[in-house]
Amino acid sequence: MMLENKVALVTGGTSGIGRAAAIAFGAAGAKVVFSGRREAKGEETAALIRDTGAECLFVRSDVSSETDIKALIEKTVASYGRLDFAFNNAGFGRPPKPLHEQSAEDFDTMMATSLRGVFLCMKYEIQQMLTQGAGAIVNTSSVAGLIGRPGSGPYTASKHAVMGLTRSAALDYAKQGIRINAVNPGYFRGTDIVTPQSLQEMGVTREQFESMVSSSVPMGRMGQPEEIAATVVFLCSDAASYITGQPFAIDGGLIAG
Repeated sequence: MMLENKVALVTGGTSGIGRAAAIAFGAAGAKVVFSGRREAKGEETAALIRDTGAECLFVRSDVSSETDIKALIEKTVASYGRLDFAFNNAGFGRPPKPLHEQSAEDFDTMMATSLRGVFLCMKYEIQQMLTQGAGAIVNTSSVAGLIGRPGSGPYTASKHAVMGLTRSAALDYAKQGIRINAVNPGYFRGTDIVTPQSLQEMGVTREQFESMVSSSVPMGRMGQPEEIAATVVFLCSDAASYITGQPFAIDGGLIAG
């Protein structure tokens, strides 16, 4: 799965799963462009990517902004001449809350990042990949994009919608050399989805939350970001050359039952 002379783009690459994927792309030989909104975290990620011996570029951007995404793709191509792989990963979570207690603002904010952001990224990534005649895209959905989950109506709706975009786009471009798949994470350590504020709102410590979550997973533990990153690199590589339009649940068996 070596990716020498290829160019990979990762959104939400400043921490967690996105950071792990950006590092993994670099370790596999790709030049890496990654985006996020936090410059200090971006500098940390860039140092870790360069430690693999890879070239990289951090671009501060908001995936809900079409102007930012268009500029992100243009900077990628201007810097490295092409775009071979894209991992559309930017997103966030909310503490669980019944639907009737969710606000319209909560819903709109979730859709702007988790759904509109994926749509905009795909739109401009695909435009570039069509000029090259090839490319591979991986979108971050969730196990909540495959099943229902209580207390997370807007989040679950956005992740189901990401699966719809993934499958439809995979059919649109299957004959044009562009493969599009999704990863569907379960519970993972090292991400920003569970914040100190959300833990406070749930009334639990991080240790209590992780213990509770781990007990619900057949493998008995939360995942590590590197376990998602390995699947993303695989899906972008020639080892996955006959795979498109598919969800990949990486969840320790959470939804197998």
